[in-house]
Amino acid sequence: MDLSIVIPVKDEAGNIAPLVGEIVAALDPSGVDYEIVYVDDGSVDATAAEIARLQASNLRLRLVRHAGTCGQSAAIRSGVKAARAAWIATLDGDGQNDPADIPALWQIARAAPADPPLLIAGHRARRQDSWTKRRASKIANAVRRAMLHDDTPDTGCGLKLFPRALFLDLPYFDHMHRFLPALVLREGGIVRSLPVNHRPRERGASKYGTWDRLWVGISDLFGVLWLRRRHSRPAMLEERHEPEATRPQKLPADSVL
Repeated sequence: MDLSIVIPVKDEAGNIAPLVGEIVAALDPSGVDYEIVYVDDGSVDATAAEIARLQASNLRLRLVRHAGTCGQSAAIRSGVKAARAAWIATLDGDGQNDPADIPALWQIARAAPADPPLLIAGHRARRQDSWTKRRASKIANAVRRAMLHDDTPDTGCGLKLFPRALFLDLPYFDHMHRFLPALVLREGGIVRSLPVNHRPRERGASKYGTWDRLWVGISDLFGVLWLRRRHSRPAMLEERHEPEATRPQKLPADSVL
């Protein structure tokens, strides 16, 4: 399998079928072997039932469930751990990310060398949100870039593509999904930001406030800054193997010296 699409959701029953349909339309013609891993983060609506209903007609669709609400970062981590593919694409479950962008990101990922590892981050150049949300995000991104020097214009975009092994090597904490570029750079990886489509929310309601998310993000920022300063990445030397001829030869058990 090439690619696992990980989608964290909470109370998004109305968005499940439309988003699955868009993913299928975007990826089936591309020839990529993929799966869709929904992570239900303690929904109290019909989200899980809707995913189960669609599973009857779509064998690529999988469901991971949290008994209670643990947050978006925990849901993404559960999905990545359950994923079967070596590469992960994440999408928000509200339908604002466009699955039609995934094939272009996948082509870049396929052409990239394995080392250093690559994170491709979507950049919502024409973000379809309220002025208040866009303003708060602009402030948070400016402060983050000034402090972390991650050179990423939009870390809040839910559309990202990265190797599964890279993500599992990153330090985990609540809200870590907002700092993936800085954490990847900390591990010696590369980050590329690409413009992607962004759409207005058509169904359901946002699970986040605007200013409370801003202040929580700033608080977490100092923790990430501490992690970066405390990190030491060793330079690895090439492993040397002893030539076969110089290795001591094992004698048969019945040999006599």
